Amino acid sequence: MNDTDQRIARVAFNGDGLVAAIVQQWDTREVLMLGWMDAEALRRTLTEGRVTYWSRSRREYWRKGDTSGNFQEVRGVRLDCDGDAILVSVEQHGPACHTGTRSCFDADDLAPVVAG
Repeated sequence: MNDTDQRIARVAFNGDGLVAAIVQQWDTREVLMLGWMDAEALRRTLTEGRVTYWSRSRREYWRKGDTSGNFQEVRGVRLDCDGDAILVSVEQHGPACHTGTRSCFDADDLAPVVAG
């Protein structure tokens, strides 16, 4: 087993063979989006320098920016304490969201009560 395979083996993929990938701008720590990866998408992300996702609806691999030009350069990938989510640090070029906003979390504030 090579080094990349050993790192991927540490991930606790869900019953569908996927892991949640939280994507964050590397320097500001701004949360940009949530995507899904299977082992192959993670392998591509770890070895190619660009983020690859698995589309649950289209059932195919996709790389952010291949169509839009708004690509993500990998700066780091970390596994959470339970092994069931990953944090991908990127240099985002252009909007991260398919709606054209910087972040997929820009639009719908649920207005929680803030503890104080």
